[in-house]
Amino acid sequence: MGQGPYKLGVIGAGMMGAGLVRGFVAGRVLPTDDIVVYDINHQRLEALVEQTGVPAAKDNHAVVNQSEAVLVAVKPQVMAEVLGSLKTDFAADQLLMSIAAGVRLAQLRQWAGPAPALVRVMPNILATIQEGAAAYCTDDKVTDAQRQIVEELLGSVGTVAPVQEHLMDAVTGLSGSGPAFAAVFVEALADGGVAAGLGRDVALQLAAQTVAGVGEWVLSRGNPSALKDMVTSPGGTTAAGLCQLEARGLRSAVIEAVVAATQRSQELGMNEPNQ
Repeated sequence: MGQGPYKLGVIGAGMMGAGLVRGFVAGRVLPTDDIVVYDINHQRLEALVEQTGVPAAKDNHAVVNQSEAVLVAVKPQVMAEVLGSLKTDFAADQLLMSIAAGVRLAQLRQWAGPAPALVRVMPNILATIQEGAAAYCTDDKVTDAQRQIVEELLGSVGTVAPVQEHLMDAVTGLSGSGPAFAAVFVEALADGGVAAGLGRDVALQLAAQTVAGVGEWVLSRGNPSALKDMVTSPGGTTAAGLCQLEARGLRSAVIEAVVAATQRSQELGMNEPNQ
């Protein structure tokens, strides 16, 4: 387990919070007894406890007081209220991780006070099935040991990369929004199979596995162009299809989608109320 025993507290058992906890448990990054969770929605909390065996805390204060590292997985619009209520609970240099999109480290510092070391995390929805792509940035209070905790936790539910904070909007545009973009491509690929005569179920199965396999190939070998060239014979079927994708602007459309999502993330960040 790398870091040795430490207590992790999780505030928020919504889709992402619960998905991350399930991933931490499945990845055996910590024993279940070393994780404690709380959510104001008791039904969600009880469901997560039943699924994972992780103990529930009586409230947010108990989570902070029992934990060396705290992951806050609440919506951005309630983050100020949650952290403000815990300001006097945070211990000096306690690790505080936030997954709230668009909430900057400076805002977290204002709301949480001077005590904790701060980490801003951008996971994506695929972390809920342990296939996530996450990035994180830290403030200057975070130690090497705490970075290792962050990487260990996020690495148990997918891949993780450290970035500078000014690049977090780009992460949002790429891996945060990317699952939706990729889902549209898988759906379109399957639609093409149906148009060519395949049944819907078979077409979707083949499309999804093809895209999943491409991801694994690139992760293991690192060069999507090489894969493309291996599949593309001169004058063959793949070349004919690629000509259509280029003619219809697929590549530029995908690039523009990521850039547009990045710009929107920047706009939303600037519009966050500085409470």
